Amino acid sequence: MKKRIAILGSTGSIGTQALEVIEQNPDHFQVEVLTANNNIDLLIEQSRKFKPNAVVVANECRYEILTEALKDEDIKIYAGKAALEQVVQMDSIDMVLTAMVGYSGLLPTLNAIRAGKHIALANKETLVVAGEIITREAIENKVNIYPVDSEHSAIFQCLAGEHMNEIEKIYLTASGGPFRGFSLDRLQTVTTADALKHPNWDMGAKITIDSASMMNKGFEVIEAKWLFDLKPEQIDVVIHPQSIVHSLVQFRDGSMKAQMGLPDMKLPIQYAMNFPQRLPSDFERFNFMNYPTLTFEQPDTKIFRNLALAYEAMDKGGNMPCILNAANEVVVQAFLREKVRFVEMPDIIEESMQKVAFIKNPDLNDYIQTDKETRLLTTSLIKQRSLKTH
Repeated sequence: MKKRIAILGSTGSIGTQALEVIEQNPDHFQVEVLTANNNIDLLIEQSRKFKPNAVVVANECRYEILTEALKDEDIKIYAGKAALEQVVQMDSIDMVLTAMVGYSGLLPTLNAIRAGKHIALANKETLVVAGEIITREAIENKVNIYPVDSEHSAIFQCLAGEHMNEIEKIYLTASGGPFRGFSLDRLQTVTTADALKHPNWDMGAKITIDSASMMNKGFEVIEAKWLFDLKPEQIDVVIHPQSIVHSLVQFRDGSMKAQMGLPDMKLPIQYAMNFPQRLPSDFERFNFMNYPTLTFEQPDTKIFRNLALAYEAMDKGGNMPCILNAANEVVVQAFLREKVRFVEMPDIIEESMQKVAFIKNPDLNDYIQTDKETRLLTTSLIKQRSLKTH
């Protein structure tokens, strides 16, 4: 039986690579649902090629274009955020790959879990914002969450066959991004174009900026807490510029396991979609001779304060990680539009964390309201700074 996959965010970096994996393994997977936000041209192309049962465009303004383009195809076409949240409940779906970026992935992922669909999780913000609710619902609905992030996939792979053994610590590796080793003075003048030049990975703009600021790694720390049921002190970050060791697990006897390979997201995508079997692939193989030296460094949380802010949010708990995420999404968009400088982002995020009301035991509605409140406040803080500088 082919596994029927719904891809939320099929036009993004993860979504397009997932479709490559599906295309290379037609006997194992078929595309059931494709969704996108705005990239209508690529969504049309994907729909004609993979012929899914249903297609959703979140931006309702694009509905007529999509309908006209696919009028000769036997494909159900929907539009809007509500449709996105509902389509994941289709009986014909076996697994939902959540490849949307940011907070927008939360409600569709939650609805998919409540509908009993197994999740291949590439949307780390879902667990950052509402990890307690997501993990509880997954247990109650007997749903497995398979991590797609290369670091969490590495931990997941290292833990295979180790369910009886206690984890002492995990190490999430980070490339250090394009500004590794920069001083604070040097960071003052970096541009958006500089930040978008990641040395090892090809990702979308938002995640690339998060990687440059180390917020992406902070989010991964919070995600790891929920995925692997860990305490904050059990999660460490180490800078590994070559991006060959994708992460490590240290067990209570002191032994360590690492998962290694060339930086290629198709491998963790394929592993998540076909777990527990490993499918053969033609992915490029790692050669030790090409990497005679692998190096590791301590992250500098004084220069890259976003990582420290993420640990702070995780320690505080409640709705604080939700505040962290919403503030970050707003400042990243502002940075991409050159409305704030790179070094200002952590200052604005920290101020938002201090000013938005803290809720110790939030429910889903609290998370939704926190997200809205934080976005409004953060936008206001950015405007205030802009007025001061002009």
